[in-house]
Amino acid sequence: MNDPGAIRVSDAEREAAVERLRVASVEGRLTLGELTERTEAAYTAVTQAELVVITSDLPSDGQGAPGVAHVPAQPVAAREGRARRWFVAVMGDSKRRGKWRIDQGLGAVAVMGDVVLDLREAEVRTDVVDIVATVIMGDVKIIVPDGVDVELDGVAIMGDKKVQVIEAPAGTNVPLIRVRAYVIMGDVKVIGDSRAKPVKKPWAAWREQWRELRGELMSEPRQALPPPDPHR
Repeated sequence: MNDPGAIRVSDAEREAAVERLRVASVEGRLTLGELTERTEAAYTAVTQAELVVITSDLPSDGQGAPGVAHVPAQPVAAREGRARRWFVAVMGDSKRRGKWRIDQGLGAVAVMGDVVLDLREAEVRTDVVDIVATVIMGDVKIIVPDGVDVELDGVAIMGDKKVQVIEAPAGTNVPLIRVRAYVIMGDVKVIGDSRAKPVKKPWAAWREQWRELRGELMSEPRQALPPPDPHR
């Protein structure tokens, strides 16, 4: 009998695992950073055992909390005219970091001020994170996990708009961040983890087990894994 841990995974199995992660994110079980990290791991998985580890702490398909009927979650669809959640800085600062929920479009306005939106620890309930940024002699900075897709368009007059994110390979089903920027003498930047102050990652058993499996697959010598970095 074949060792289940050595059975090669198919593309269909990878996509099924990614969809399971997406559903968990919509249900509020994963932050955007966690979703992106696990999605990347799913797409690089070689064996079925690796996929099992990545989703080991999530409800099985069709299951939820004990005694509670589980209905697969659907992302909140962006509807035309739906109210946005606004972050406004006029000759000052407006910053949103840490744990928060995104279930509608976002708006950022900076007039001689600065707006910072850190999406890495946010629970994203929408299928796309849609942001409108308006800047007049100010700055808007949007921080995302590396590995997401970013679409940035709009107009910059005597200003700048740029993306500095390590994006996912084409064709992968990863979170999408869509930004429309209108800039006069200012900047709109979308930056990834590699260019931002790191956030503390919660310890996760799946991450260490996955690393160990990858080490065995590559025939690396077994050794004790270092303890989780308290600053990550």
